[in-house]
Amino acid sequence: VSSTDRIIAMSFPSSGKQSLYRNPITEVARFLDTKHADHYKVYNLCSEKGYDPKYFHYRVERIFIDDHNVPALQDMLKFTASVREWMSQDEKNVIAIHCKGGKGR
Repeated sequence: VSSTDRIIAMSFPSSGKQSLYRNPITEVARFLDTKHADHYKVYNLCSEKGYDPKYFHYRVERIFIDDHNVPALQDMLKFTASVREWMSQDEKNVIAIHCKGGKGR
């Protein structure tokens, strides 16, 4: 298993009207709980908005990066240290990372 097999990139998990054209948060949670129960952590890189972390059993970390901008070095170091720590805890651990659209940040 390579490290990229343990990284899930996705668009913002949404609710309400936005869930019609973005990932519905309940479906994202169901997928992660089914495929990676107790072995996933979600990283929200979207500075514009957040959501209730209870959907993901409070395993959510938010790094505030503005859309179409380069992240601050301190934020990137915090992010990479957190990912490294989570991934090293168990070989089954995965991360699900997103911004708003799923490709910008």
